[in-house]
Amino acid sequence: MGIYRSSTGRDVLRAAYARAVERLGVDVEERYVETRHGETHVLLAGPQDGPPLVVFHGGNATNPMTLGWYAGLADEYRLIAPDTIGQPGHSAETRVDPDGDGYGEWVVDLLDAFTLESAPMVGTSYGGGIVLRTAAVAPDRIDSAALVVPAGFGTGSVVSLLRVGLPAILYRYLGSEWFLERVLSALVTASDPDPVVRETVAASLRHVDLEREFPGATEAELDGFDAPVALFVAEHDPFFPPEMTVPRARSRLSGLSTTKILEGEKHVLSPAAQREVTTTIAGFLDA
Repeated sequence: MGIYRSSTGRDVLRAAYARAVERLGVDVEERYVETRHGETHVLLAGPQDGPPLVVFHGGNATNPMTLGWYAGLADEYRLIAPDTIGQPGHSAETRVDPDGDGYGEWVVDLLDAFTLESAPMVGTSYGGGIVLRTAAVAPDRIDSAALVVPAGFGTGSVVSLLRVGLPAILYRYLGSEWFLERVLSALVTASDPDPVVRETVAASLRHVDLEREFPGATEAELDGFDAPVALFVAEHDPFFPPEMTVPRARSRLSGLSTTKILEGEKHVLSPAAQREVTTTIAGFLDA
């Protein structure tokens, strides 16, 4: 079964994807690779001979929507940014068990396709959970990890989730811009969201069978993972708040060396916070 509610909905998401690519601010190449969980579309940016950096995007959103957060890293690094399987984009619509080995296997196959024994990784939101599943399944394939507003350590309170979920459901079925504004207000730090964010969120809510479970890994599963980790959490994130994420990350990640709580930020970071995160990641990778 596909992830889109209709073929028209798929076209809407892919049009939003194309416009997001146009607004990235960096030149990208596109490539398809085969994995055991289906064909995967990959965006590539930065110098071909630059050190690789694998970048995973958030769920129920598109790859270029968050790839733009890290565009500054393309000056030095070869960014390898796959469209997550089972998520909006151009990869196979296969959905794997978020708590199983599927995502780890998928990442291993991606690394093999690019002849990488291992690589540093950045995971945003749902993508952070994918990095954790990889750390559970194949810890030796991760050189270091930056987890940005990451899934994988639990979710916020029912009240905070309802601030997003209730207007999201009403927007899905009624299409009222008022409800979309309520969703964006709860999710996005900027009072005037970037057009890419607005268009992508709106299209996903209306046209995608949304993923409702998040990947993650337990302390026992991460026992063999000791690579350096940088963690970035948003003070007012309704999905993955600092008071839940930070203590659990500290107990599960022996290599956690950098923790930043981004003051005043929500789940979708402001441009200023995106730049702060990118600058910190660059220093973390160079350390």
